[in-house]
Amino acid sequence: MPLAGIGSRFIAILIDTLIWGAGLVVLGLALWAFQPALRAFSTLSYQWAVALFTFALFLLNWGYFTLFEAFANGRTPGKRIARIRVIQRSGRAIGLFESMARNFIRYIDQIPFFYAVGVICMFVTRQHQRLGDLAAGTLVVCDREQESPLWGETGARTFTAPSFAPAASLPEPQDTVVLPSAGIARLTPADLEVLESFFSRRLDLPLETRRQLGQRIAGALQAKSGLEVPPDVSVETFLEAAARQLRDLARLR
Repeated sequence: MPLAGIGSRFIAILIDTLIWGAGLVVLGLALWAFQPALRAFSTLSYQWAVALFTFALFLLNWGYFTLFEAFANGRTPGKRIARIRVIQRSGRAIGLFESMARNFIRYIDQIPFFYAVGVICMFVTRQHQRLGDLAAGTLVVCDREQESPLWGETGARTFTAPSFAPAASLPEPQDTVVLPSAGIARLTPADLEVLESFFSRRLDLPLETRRQLGQRIAGALQAKSGLEVPPDVSVETFLEAAARQLRDLARLR
């Protein structure tokens, strides 16, 4: 997925700020409407109302981004309109812990005005990460756009296309490899994190380093689980198959 630029992220935060501002106005009007009654009731009640308003203001600012990103597939309403989303560096969906971490650091990114620290950090980091992204290990990426045929959803792009049978799609190599479930059950989520980290970095590694690192990880998994690399299967295909089955096992649990 391509990394989201500062322009699209600015559009997203602008829209989210407008929505957040509307919620703040509603909250302020509610406090203003109940203020005379609270003052007449007692001074202590009014002080509690101010404290609750301050706490609600914090929840509105922090919870808005945290809950949307954690439970809406990494997208706030502004990100959805800008067609960007937050993901983990491994490519997996963001969870509640990562969302809480990156949005708690948001207060530092906002210093001294409208994300000045965050913008500077995005300029100097390789993957356009602000401090919250660096702390949570997340990235902001653009959503992939699906192309549709020129002549409609079911039409062909050329007049001669109906004369040829469509090519059968071949399954991915790792999808055809099934490892013994007893061996997969001996692996842990920590092993899956090691595999995901390797998959996210391997394209940036020199070929020899990538081969040696893959063999070391495969050897460690084999020693722990008793699994063997099937004949005519590469080490990386073996690792991908193990990661796929380990993800399926984690979902079942």
